[in-house]
Amino acid sequence: MALLTVPFLSPSPALSFSASGFSSPYSHPFPGILLFTSKRIRRPIAKNNVAPIMASADAAQSDRPTKLVTFLGKGGSGKTTSAIFAAQHYAMEGLNTCLVIHSQDPTADFLLNCKIGTSPTKCNNHLSAVKLETTKMLIEPLRRIKEADDRLQLTQGALEVVVAEELGVLPGMDSIFSVLALGRLLGFLRNDSQQNSQQEKFDIIVLDGMSSEEIVRMIGATSKSRLYLKYLRRLAEKTDMGRLAGPSLLRLLDEAMGFSNPGAILNGSSQIWDQLEQILERGSSFFNALQSFACYLVVDSNRHLSLASALRYWGCAIQAGAQVSGALTFGTQNTKIELADVAKNFSPLPFACMPHLSLSSYPDWNGVLMDAQSQDARRILRLTGHDSSISPPVNFNPSNKSITLLMPGFDKSEIKLYQFRGGSELLVEAGDQRRIIHLPSQIRGKVGGAKFIDRSLVITMR
Repeated sequence: MALLTVPFLSPSPALSFSASGFSSPYSHPFPGILLFTSKRIRRPIAKNNVAPIMASADAAQSDRPTKLVTFLGKGGSGKTTSAIFAAQHYAMEGLNTCLVIHSQDPTADFLLNCKIGTSPTKCNNHLSAVKLETTKMLIEPLRRIKEADDRLQLTQGALEVVVAEELGVLPGMDSIFSVLALGRLLGFLRNDSQQNSQQEKFDIIVLDGMSSEEIVRMIGATSKSRLYLKYLRRLAEKTDMGRLAGPSLLRLLDEAMGFSNPGAILNGSSQIWDQLEQILERGSSFFNALQSFACYLVVDSNRHLSLASALRYWGCAIQAGAQVSGALTFGTQNTKIELADVAKNFSPLPFACMPHLSLSSYPDWNGVLMDAQSQDARRILRLTGHDSSISPPVNFNPSNKSITLLMPGFDKSEIKLYQFRGGSELLVEAGDQRRIIHLPSQIRGKVGGAKFIDRSLVITMR
């Protein structure tokens, strides 16, 4: 039995848990899983609201958010082909669909039989495609910053000498600018006037080109950023340096990014901080809702490592705060029995097989989608949060004070549990992700035990 302990941290309004802050062992009953405790100030639980997304002529349609669909899996498992299959499916269903590519790989151009540019390219009646290029996405934000600085006169014209076209892309910029571009398309980075001025509303946006690790980070980015924002705000409001420089920098950021409505009168920096918090809250709610976000696993059923990677990304997506909507593979020489064995690995997720596509010629997508083998996959892509039978990854059982966490792709040695002051929160660390679970009042207490049962971690409180 593993024995691990840590000291309680002294309470402080600005203090959060930190693995480096724990130094002594504490006994707990689950070998291989680290359990930490810490005193911590409670944060308000985010409201599960999704802001209206982009304007539409039809009032009923305008209330429905644009849905983001993406795919996770090992490289070479067929994520790009799956993304185009999904985009063609939604377009055939009559939904205004946009395929967003952030990659220099020409596979999407070939499969769509059209040249994809940096502005939306019409592929058919309901399908557009656009390629994100960071070198070009750098230009517009810098232009807006320079215009804002010209109005506010913060740098006395120092930014005028910066030429956006000569700036290169640094590591990490691709992911940041992808998130900003998607935030604009999906609406949670737009103010009211920008949403109302949006001329074209997409019903579905299918994302491809980012690695699975980057997509997992993107899923959790808004919820994780809220804690950073909280501490930055404290630094800006409680220190001399922050009070001196914070208001000007915030105003420049607001002017450049257009978070406030044009002509809005802001009552100090606190209103900008509140707007930033609301934006992150909308983004967090967006990725938590099956009605607005769908993530699918793609697996090559002939490769064991592809299967193991898909299971791992399933667990990582859950840790990032999203639910996976299903798993897909492509038609192979495997028998139905072999495919059934593969499907068991993803239970209770719906599982389907798509037709194998030959890359020797341009695919006939009408024929592919009407193929009998495509119908199960199309049914899975058609599922919404209202008609999906996918069970939530966290289940509370007040009768025996237990919590069941779905943790596919992990073993017990990779999991650490942190328990905060009062037992109101539990943090689960696995897959290079940290996830806070707010406990109902009936279950709050200290962790009494934990065990693995069928890929789920069952935690008993006392």
